[in-house]
Amino acid sequence: MQHANALNRINRLPISRFHKTMLLTVSFAYFFEFADINSFATTAPKLISLWGVTVDHVAYVTSLSFVGMFIGSLAGGAVADRWGRKRALVHTTVFFGVFSFVSVFSWDIVSLGVFRVLTSAGLSAMTVAGVVYINEMYPAAVRGKYQAYAIVIGICGTPVTNLIASAVVPLNDWSWRLVYLWGSLGLLLVLFTRHLKESPRWYESRGDHAKADAVLREIEEQVGAETGPLPQPAPPVDEAPVTRAPLSLLLRKKYLLPTLLLTVVWVTQTIGFFGYSSWAPTLLAKEGFSVEKSVFYVALTTVGAPLGSYLAALVTDRFERKWCLVVFGTVIALCGLLYGLTFSPVLIVVFGFLVNLFERGYTALGYAYSPEVFDTRGRSLGTSVSYGLGRLSNAAGPLIVAALYTNHGYRSVFYFIAATWLVGAVTLALFGPRTRAARLAESRLGPEQVPAG
Repeated sequence: MQHANALNRINRLPISRFHKTMLLTVSFAYFFEFADINSFATTAPKLISLWGVTVDHVAYVTSLSFVGMFIGSLAGGAVADRWGRKRALVHTTVFFGVFSFVSVFSWDIVSLGVFRVLTSAGLSAMTVAGVVYINEMYPAAVRGKYQAYAIVIGICGTPVTNLIASAVVPLNDWSWRLVYLWGSLGLLLVLFTRHLKESPRWYESRGDHAKADAVLREIEEQVGAETGPLPQPAPPVDEAPVTRAPLSLLLRKKYLLPTLLLTVVWVTQTIGFFGYSSWAPTLLAKEGFSVEKSVFYVALTTVGAPLGSYLAALVTDRFERKWCLVVFGTVIALCGLLYGLTFSPVLIVVFGFLVNLFERGYTALGYAYSPEVFDTRGRSLGTSVSYGLGRLSNAAGPLIVAALYTNHGYRSVFYFIAATWLVGAVTLALFGPRTRAARLAESRLGPEQVPAG
């Protein structure tokens, strides 16, 4: 047995400049993740006319990108466990930035597809690393709110990128490449890494208590200098050393049920969201809207995304996260369906705005909820596998969307997307564990002192 006290010492810290600076730094990585994730969707309408790309080509590139996301999710969890949360966050951000930059020089749809798969792997790996890092670095009582705040800032990358794309893509035959150049600016995260500390909970989980204590002392000194004397933490607790979590760990009942639940959550979120966001510009263009108008309308709808994350920040720590997810998922299904039933530009923007608002709120809630259903040993592995399987599922999603559009028309796509969101909401309502009571108890006592169940 070993003495563990990192969580107790973190939980009693008041929010300070240290936490806010860390938030902005992580949000910078999130910003360019969200900036880059829909780059192909915003340039696809131009490539249809420029390279003779078909709807099926768009489907294949999008599908393979999600295979890359699956691989990246597993790699992100493994790297975060092996190298540390901070190093994983930095390295995965650099990885996706490099391959977004390489995408600028694509010469055909095959080369662009390969570079997008590699970029997508880095994007997904960075998400897993970022979610786990924030979960471990903020006090339990406010970690959900700061997870959402990071997305409030980061999600601004989506509307900014879409507005940039709407302005530059139509200019000439090469200007679409500027969208990928913009996405590559995530590389600049390396300039801000000095503001990040390695997770002391990760050091502790590896039995390196000296480094955990050293990092905690640095944080406490920095916070105390700003806020004054700190309250005493809860006393250390005994826990067994945490060994490397093998994949077979998730087959145990304690981990299997939450992994299956979160897999359903992330499968339905992935197919539901990317079925909408990855296809909206292309489908609108196919239905007679110009490339300029289709990209511009979608850009306007994504303005709702930061507001949705902010809405999540307001409710995430005040209410049971499970029920917030259920409500948000149901509203997305309804608004997404109404989006598909209208061809009025005003209603397209209104319902698209609401879809983006509640979807990004749902994502922020999901990022906070997912790590909470696992203990320290299973957190990184369980989060990465369930999130990765969600991304992998959308390897089939674009093919389904293309088949529905080709055989049954525009509206059938949105019936499918609405049904997907409802499946996720119903599954959470029936089987999702509640985490608020345990979270409140953890903030007072520490996780090892919280009674089971």
